[in-house]
Amino acid sequence: MRSRRAALRASMSLAATLPLLTGAMALGIPAAHAADGRDTLAGTKPAWATSRADRGAASDHAQVAVRVYLRGRDATGLAAYAKAVSDPHSASYGKYLTAAEAQARFGATQAQVAAVRTWLTSAGLKVTGVTRHYVSVAGDVAAAERAFGTQLHNYAKGAKTYRAPTGTASVPDEVKDAVLTVTGLDSAPHLASHQDRLPPPETVFRNAGPFSSYHGSNVARTLPDAYGTKIPYAVKGYTGRQLRAAYGAGKRTGKGVRIAITDAYASPTIAFDAGTYARRNGDAAWKSGQLRQVLPAKYTGTEECGAAGWYGEETLDVESVHAVAPGAQITYVGAASCSDEDLLDSLGKIVDNHLADLVSNSWGETEDAQTPDLAAVFDQVFQFGAVEGIGFYYSSGDDGDEVASSGTKQVDVPASSAWVTAVGGTSLAVGKGDRYLWETGWGTEKAVLSADGGSWTDFPGAFTSGAGGGTSRTVAEPYYQQGVVPDALARANSADGNRVVPDVAAVADPNTGFLVGQTQTMPDGTTQAYDEYRLGGTSLAAPVMAAVQALAQEARGGKPLGFANPALYARYGSKAYHDVTDDPTGSGLAVARVDYVNGHDATDGLTTSVRSLGKDSSLSAVKGYDDVTGVGTPANGYVESYRP
Repeated sequence: MRSRRAALRASMSLAATLPLLTGAMALGIPAAHAADGRDTLAGTKPAWATSRADRGAASDHAQVAVRVYLRGRDATGLAAYAKAVSDPHSASYGKYLTAAEAQARFGATQAQVAAVRTWLTSAGLKVTGVTRHYVSVAGDVAAAERAFGTQLHNYAKGAKTYRAPTGTASVPDEVKDAVLTVTGLDSAPHLASHQDRLPPPETVFRNAGPFSSYHGSNVARTLPDAYGTKIPYAVKGYTGRQLRAAYGAGKRTGKGVRIAITDAYASPTIAFDAGTYARRNGDAAWKSGQLRQVLPAKYTGTEECGAAGWYGEETLDVESVHAVAPGAQITYVGAASCSDEDLLDSLGKIVDNHLADLVSNSWGETEDAQTPDLAAVFDQVFQFGAVEGIGFYYSSGDDGDEVASSGTKQVDVPASSAWVTAVGGTSLAVGKGDRYLWETGWGTEKAVLSADGGSWTDFPGAFTSGAGGGTSRTVAEPYYQQGVVPDALARANSADGNRVVPDVAAVADPNTGFLVGQTQTMPDGTTQAYDEYRLGGTSLAAPVMAAVQALAQEARGGKPLGFANPALYARYGSKAYHDVTDDPTGSGLAVARVDYVNGHDATDGLTTSVRSLGKDSSLSAVKGYDDVTGVGTPANGYVESYRP
């Protein structure tokens, strides 16, 4: 399971048009000089706004709401300092700034904010909000056209019509050094802003069983062979005890470490669910104040975003983090919707107030859905985090190379940013006595049991899901990947080299997933009750890795790890990692599953299937770095490798 902004930013085919973000760790987007004393903001005209799709000028009186993101006083210095404090080989390594110091050194000045406000209001726009990161304004189309030096037209996009600039937006020369980019001139997608109450939980989901309690404990002896042998039933769901053993937690608990989790919306039953789950599954009891939430004043887009579906994301993230790092403080920062701007606001709250040192994020979208202007805004937030010693962990995706889901081989964002740790996924086998057995790259092929029960139909079946990974088309190769990532991957899209995803990995396969406890709506549609089920996806891998990092930070004496990638790659090839491959045993691997057809009970029957492991679309987990598991998964020596 992994939440996307899919409903909001789907169907945008920009991969072939996105300019490369130049420089291994660059911030911002190239600004070409426009005529008449103006500078353009690259990436502000969407690729779908073509002459063929043009349906004419937008009404001068139609309303527009935009955000002008601020560049700050020293964008180049911000990127340089973020790199220096994150590089173990730098003299500045670990010399983080406080949030106030970072803002004073790199944030926007009062003069910059005043200049931006004056320019926007002189064009006829009304300022509706000012933060450390942006100035938001509203007004009519005519005023927006004056301010940004481009006309706004209506364009057909699929079956709908949206507003967009006819050309690249620009700003006057006198504010060019103050402006990073503008968002909102393009009205696709539009989010409803009228709902401010959250819906109830989704209908209950249950796993049918039989189950294994650990890998191989319950062999499906009455089912057909797979790969020449009998196969075990899938586990009921791993618990914290098993994951801690698999990833070398030892006696570390993450005590004193602060972890933030971002998703959209907020589960109304998270405190009860988390407490109940811990009691039932042997995790440490939650202490008073150990879990807190930072939430917006109201929510929007609940229907478009599928708000209730995000409850499971928060529940998975919170419970898995606590299971692996039971001593860590957890702050959930919920976004008002699943839009880019609202998710950015959540990230901004964490950075501006230094709410945590580690941030787990289980959401994203395909790279062709993100424009360069938004990439620059995200990177700026990540860089501010880096200079404060905050590290961001992003799930790499659940659709392998994305060909099956999008038609294009590509990576996911924001995981492909050079300033975050992209977490890939594995299938994990934990044996009797919580002994680590093996991992494969997560990639699943499914075949169902034949009608006569004697064989698997079209074995091994079709690809269903797998860890996201591959080579970015828009982000240059970061310095920390050079010499580790094979040229065949780094130069797959450009001779100059690009960012490759992921960086590291953890358990993700839903067939070897984590047991989650959540209050859900019962089939009658009226009652709600707590229940437990197995869940996975790289939205499990990201919080698990963040929790392991909390253990490592504790081992380091509590000193923040900050942006972790340079340190992660510095450990490449050591005993700190399990070097994960798709063939750890020398023969094919699979598990059997029995599922309810309707997802919750046997009323509509059962379906039996075999799930083959290590089959991740065109991606492969091989010896060394790979595009499914990165440098590998944490081994017994990983956590303690951070001891001073």
